[in-house]
Amino acid sequence: MKDEANARHEEEAVIAMLMMRAKALGEKNAEEALSYEAEDSVEFSLAPPLVINGKDETGLRAWFDTWQGPIGGEVRDAKLTLGGDVAFWSGLTRMTGTKTDGTEVDLWFRQTLGLVKRDGRWLVAHQHASVPFAMDGSGRALLDLQPQTAP
Repeated sequence: MKDEANARHEEEAVIAMLMMRAKALGEKNAEEALSYEAEDSVEFSLAPPLVINGKDETGLRAWFDTWQGPIGGEVRDAKLTLGGDVAFWSGLTRMTGTKTDGTEVDLWFRQTLGLVKRDGRWLVAHQHASVPFAMDGSGRALLDLQPQTAP
């Protein structure tokens, strides 16, 4: 029973951290958003370069500067697996908002996070975001896909 209660407590702690991180990202608060990342984090994001090692506050601020107002979002089909001081989260993430050039963004993408517990805090140690691409040889990103609705 104690193990089950501890597992529930850790799950709640991870979810709370992810919610605070999402809020900071939506509000374009780079310092706060990065406070939920491990110093040695690795990121494979939608934008270049292929990999970012460690916290990139300059890059995150520059990306935030391309948005008017807050960045919206939602999550579907989230799964969280905990095991000791590591956790694995995956889901479909929606990003919405308006870019500074007036472009309206409404994009669903796949996201996976690897988390570690260090000094009593859950932190993002690995993140990967991707969109599918056309398998017809064009290499075209498929940016208009949406999650299927449940039957």
